[in-house]
Amino acid sequence: MEAAMKRRRGTETERGCLRAWVAHSQALVGRWTTARCGSEERQARRQLRDEFRELLLNIRGLPAALPALPLELTVLYNSLLFTVGASDSVIKGEAEGIRQGLLRVLESCGACGEDLGMEELWEKVLQEDPGRAHCSEGQNEILSMIKAWQVPPEEASLPLVQSAKDLKEILCTAAAFLQGLQELEAGNFPAALSLLQEAARGFCSKNILAQIYTCLGCCAQQMGKPQTALQHLKRALQVDFQCLPALSHVAAVYRELGETDVELQALTLLYEALRKNPPAAAASSSPYLLMRTELLVYTPVLTSLLRHRHPSEVKYLLAQRCLQDGRVADAVEHYLDFLSLLQEQQVPLDGSSALPRIPEVFLEAASALEQAGRHQDAITVCKEVISRTTDLIPRVLRVEERLEQTESSLPGAELADGLLSQKKESLCCLAWRAAGYLQQGWAWAKLGESKEAVTQFTRCLSDLLRVQLHGSGVKRTENLQPEVEVVQKIRLLSLIGRGTQFLELGRNKEALLDFQHSLQISPGDPAAASYLVQALWKLNRKQEAAAQWQKFSQSSPGENGQQPGQGRPLPLYLASCLEQVVFPHSEPLARSIQDFLGAAAQDTPS
Repeated sequence: MEAAMKRRRGTETERGCLRAWVAHSQALVGRWTTARCGSEERQARRQLRDEFRELLLNIRGLPAALPALPLELTVLYNSLLFTVGASDSVIKGEAEGIRQGLLRVLESCGACGEDLGMEELWEKVLQEDPGRAHCSEGQNEILSMIKAWQVPPEEASLPLVQSAKDLKEILCTAAAFLQGLQELEAGNFPAALSLLQEAARGFCSKNILAQIYTCLGCCAQQMGKPQTALQHLKRALQVDFQCLPALSHVAAVYRELGETDVELQALTLLYEALRKNPPAAAASSSPYLLMRTELLVYTPVLTSLLRHRHPSEVKYLLAQRCLQDGRVADAVEHYLDFLSLLQEQQVPLDGSSALPRIPEVFLEAASALEQAGRHQDAITVCKEVISRTTDLIPRVLRVEERLEQTESSLPGAELADGLLSQKKESLCCLAWRAAGYLQQGWAWAKLGESKEAVTQFTRCLSDLLRVQLHGSGVKRTENLQPEVEVVQKIRLLSLIGRGTQFLELGRNKEALLDFQHSLQISPGDPAAASYLVQALWKLNRKQEAAAQWQKFSQSSPGENGQQPGQGRPLPLYLASCLEQVVFPHSEPLARSIQDFLGAAAQDTPS
């Protein structure tokens, strides 16, 4: 009898505690309803998080029991939501709180699961619900499981800080979005498209919806559907014009379509928008929701697709695209704007942007100035490159052609990789400095200063003598590592350039030597071959000139691998130099040689 009385008193005590805890939980939710629209809303989140945690600890001080389970799970639910809401991020550490909640559910049912992992725990708990809908076969398992979740009606006595129905919709949207991103990253574009479209129909804020449409645009672009991509990207901007990555992707699609005018308009809009409104963390359109889609979809692939460009990066892209498209005046303007941003320290140099190395930008600017006829300005910019790279180049640079193929598993591979990286950097610096001399040479040539031009071309060639190739010798350029290929191209352009200036000065024998050397570097190069013929002609070695002309005329266009578009693309800063070396007198020289051959044929006895 006494034992029964004790059990009865214990039960009454527990019931009293439950009633008090229910009242406390109701009061906390009521405080949130009042505070969430006020100025102290963020502070209220933290306070209520702490109070719900304390309440949960009190409840867990009693053995798990079915009568108390609804209250305990409600408090756990509210506690987790406030934990997320107080930090505006999903806290990985809260997984242990969820695990303890699942174990309490099993304990209240007379089962245990201490040895089970999180996924196994969920499976075992869900098995306790015989009325649970099953996942549809073939669907994404997580998304299907969330959809199958039958949200119970909310009890007035156990209020939630965020309705379970809202949470289900948010989880469905986030699951579809995340799975769509995974499929997109894996290259399964039709599956990605379907999942992202489902996410777009879900429950989310405007900025998340704009992000989903942006990802749909990227997916359509990769599926080879640029017009569909543009529709999605424009929809993203209609939903949220601050979704500037969508505008960046619009420019990329128009570039793919070859519509340069519209591409440049998009980049100009992007630049102006970034200058006026630098990227900032987007404020939630529904701050009263503690759990939001934004907090669940942060992934590396999404960060990559939605990367905000720096204004200087867009300005450089405008300059580059104008130069590539032959819009020289616009290119000059944009390059000078970029250099001003650099001087004002408004260009990120920490590797966080997609900008090329700064010396390359300087050389591209010099190339644009050169093409615009601003030769002295081009010379000034090149001097800056030369002065900044002088101390970075070793006196001798030994390069093994196959060094880049070192196996990472071999002993000393880490040291070899470090040496390779260092040599590549030295080659880059050497190429930049040599290109500076090369561009100066052509600028002086345009100014009619042939002697100064020869001096600059000679300095370029002297710099390049520092490179010592070892291995199987100098092969065709496509078999060399990219940095060496660029160096070899600069050597070729400088030899041809100096040879042309020797011709201008009447130093034809020296010119002939340079053109012969050029053909050793790049056999069959049309510019070097044409100038070689001209040099022989000027030296009155007309029979040799005619023979060389016939030889090069009869060789097939792609025989020597020198046609544009083949092999690796060359740096943009060499574009103006490539145009300079084009032989300008092909037709007159060809007529002279043909006349010579015709006369020689008539003089030959039949």
